[in-house]
Amino acid sequence: AKSMMQEMCSTMAINKLKQDRSPMKNIMDNIKRLKDQGRKVIGCFPLYPPLELFHSMGLAPVTLWGLRDSLPRVAESDRHIQPYACSVARRLMEFLLKENSSALDGLFMYNACDTLRNLPEIIDCGLADAGRPPLPIFKMHIPAVPPDQTDSRPYLRASIEGLIGELEKTCNVTFAPDKFRRSVSLYREMRELSKMLFASVADGSMSYGEFSRIVTEGWFIPVEDQLLVLQSALRDNFRKKTKPSPKSPRVVVSGILPPPLPMIRDLENAGITVVGNDVASQNRALHYSPPAVDDPAEYYIDFYHHHYPCTTLLHSADRRLPAIRKLVSDTGARGVVFVGEKFCEYEYFEFPYLEQILKEMGIRALLLDISLDDDENTAAYTTRIETFAELMHSTV
Repeated sequence: AKSMMQEMCSTMAINKLKQDRSPMKNIMDNIKRLKDQGRKVIGCFPLYPPLELFHSMGLAPVTLWGLRDSLPRVAESDRHIQPYACSVARRLMEFLLKENSSALDGLFMYNACDTLRNLPEIIDCGLADAGRPPLPIFKMHIPAVPPDQTDSRPYLRASIEGLIGELEKTCNVTFAPDKFRRSVSLYREMRELSKMLFASVADGSMSYGEFSRIVTEGWFIPVEDQLLVLQSALRDNFRKKTKPSPKSPRVVVSGILPPPLPMIRDLENAGITVVGNDVASQNRALHYSPPAVDDPAEYYIDFYHHHYPCTTLLHSADRRLPAIRKLVSDTGARGVVFVGEKFCEYEYFEFPYLEQILKEMGIRALLLDISLDDDENTAAYTTRIETFAELMHSTV
């Protein structure tokens, strides 16, 4: 009976996601459901927020990273942010200025890059210009220095403890160690199930596009519902498990965001199998959960210091090249597809070094440079992807 009830709950959670395929309507409907449940919603930006902390304090975190499918135009944002800023920042601003800020009870920010660290002040000005009330913005600073060179733990501890105090004061909530341990357990399970689901992509039983959709939509629903959706998807793929063709070119996908869905279809139509994931919004975000402890500062010191290396976490930059080399070797990939977010200086700084390392390893590389307008106009990339696939086939 318990198993049947879980199956029914899982089906209901999935049906909620599929009721309307309009991405923005789904996002706002999910936020409204959270508000109807009496929960305060915190818009989290950028990618690696302290989700467990928010959840344990009764707050509902939603990750606003990307919003690629939801906001193809950024007319309001362009009044406040230069066009040479990345589309990630421009879409976040557009989301807030399109009267969606009223759906949030606060916004969380930290110093991921030069553009993002300046957004709080721009957001305040933009909302004021639109005649809307200010939005509480909770900030945290993650030290950019390597922890083995400079002991940044006391600074990071103070930053996390300050965040907890600000949340308690502004949102009228209280931190409790037992609830924090429970939230840590839920998010660890979500990350583990997500990694298991990606294994279905690597073994050919799930489309990489479907995996990307499930992970992205999970940002806007409670972690409890994420678990139900992931469990259902894993059951479905276990039943239809298949193996990719042994001649299928195997690639690692890397970037701040996954390729737009038309590009993913081009990759898969060309017979390419994605066997490795170095996407910031996917494996980099899902890779590591520290052991559960009562002290959230100790937990997040571990979380950020041992996080999968990412260009948005500057202290981890020195570990990027060895991590890519290991990922390619472990997966047996013969190529890497880099999805470059235009104007993201941090990602583009490492591309030349990565390409050189891959060349020395005999691995082919394809750089797809994505700007705001390219999310809809991807036809120009189809020929490049097909040519890359043909070259990959010739070396399989």
